[in-house]
Amino acid sequence: MDKCITCGQELHPERAKKYNYCMSPECQEKNAKGLTMVAVGVNKAAEQYMILDEHTKEELASGKYRDQRRELFGAPGPSRAAATTSAPAPAREAQSRSRPATPRAARQPWSRSQQKLALLYNEQGLRPDEIAQKLGLSTYLVTQIILDARSRGKL
Repeated sequence: MDKCITCGQELHPERAKKYNYCMSPECQEKNAKGLTMVAVGVNKAAEQYMILDEHTKEELASGKYRDQRRELFGAPGPSRAAATTSAPAPAREAQSRSRPATPRAARQPWSRSQQKLALLYNEQGLRPDEIAQKLGLSTYLVTQIILDARSRGKL
């Protein structure tokens, strides 16, 4: 019969199939190990969690759970690319010379990483108040980030 590795007490045969320590609180505290969990699929409806073991690490490394939407995030759309190349170079130069000089745009009160996260959360369906709570920003600022991205054609 198997014995507990900590106190030497005999183990029940069913317990001995999976564990080498008994159920006493001291033995549990000394020998029990926690599991590392990882969120691999997050969407509006549910979150999928898995135990992080070697098999899961291999699947994550292979890209099985990658977010396919992130591949397109921030890529310029065809309309913006066409707008910058539509006029020949001399015509663009003439346009830039004929416009009055405008003051440089004021710096945005949010960082690039805050903007990316806010837009990703927005694409996942979170409301501005939920995004603001996650990022530690005001709801107004998150709304401004989203509206700014829409006006620049990023959403």
